[in-house]
Amino acid sequence: MAKTLINLALLYLFLFSLIVAPTKADSFSRNLSPKTLGLKREKLSHLHFYFHDTLSGENPTAVPVAQAAMTNKSSTSFGLVVMIDNPLTVKPEVNSEQVGRAQGIYASASQSEVSFLMAFNLFFTEGKYNGSTLSLLGRNSIFSGIREMPIVGGSGLFRFARGYAKAKTYMVNLKTNDAIVEYNVYVFHY
Repeated sequence: MAKTLINLALLYLFLFSLIVAPTKADSFSRNLSPKTLGLKREKLSHLHFYFHDTLSGENPTAVPVAQAAMTNKSSTSFGLVVMIDNPLTVKPEVNSEQVGRAQGIYASASQSEVSFLMAFNLFFTEGKYNGSTLSLLGRNSIFSGIREMPIVGGSGLFRFARGYAKAKTYMVNLKTNDAIVEYNVYVFHY
C-alpha cells in the first residue's frame, strides 16, 4: 500500500511537472545568470568628447532629409528631420583626434521651443572601445545650458549599457547653424 502511494505521488509529480514547467520548445523566455553570457562585474565609465554638427560647406555631416509643409513658417523648424554622421573628437577643434562618429537622426519636435528628438548611435573607432556603440534616445532643448539624455543600450564592450549623456553647447554659428557640442557620457556596462 505504501509503495503504491509513493508510486502514485511520483506519477502525480511527473505529470504536474509536464503541465507546469515549460520546455525549451514552447518557452518564450527564461531567466539566465549573467555568467552564462560571459558577463562579469558591471563597470561605470565616463566618456568625454566633442560632437561636430556641420550643416554648411562642401562636406556637411548633418543633412536635412525631410520637413513638413509648415516647417519653413515655424519659428522652431518644427517637422525638420536631419540625418547625421558627425565626428566625435577629443578636443573642440574638428581636426583634433577623432574617437568616433555620431550616426543617426535628430528632428525638431516642439512647436514652442527649439527642441530636438535625438536618436543616434555613438560609434567608437579608437582605443579599447573601437567597434563598440552606445545608443542615445532623448529630448535635446538646445538653448538650455546642460541637457541630459538617456543612453538606452549599446554593443561590443557596451553590451547591456545604460546611463545618460550631458550635452553642453560649446559653440554655435547662428548663420550656418553649425555647432560644436561637448558631451559627458556616464554609462554602466559589463
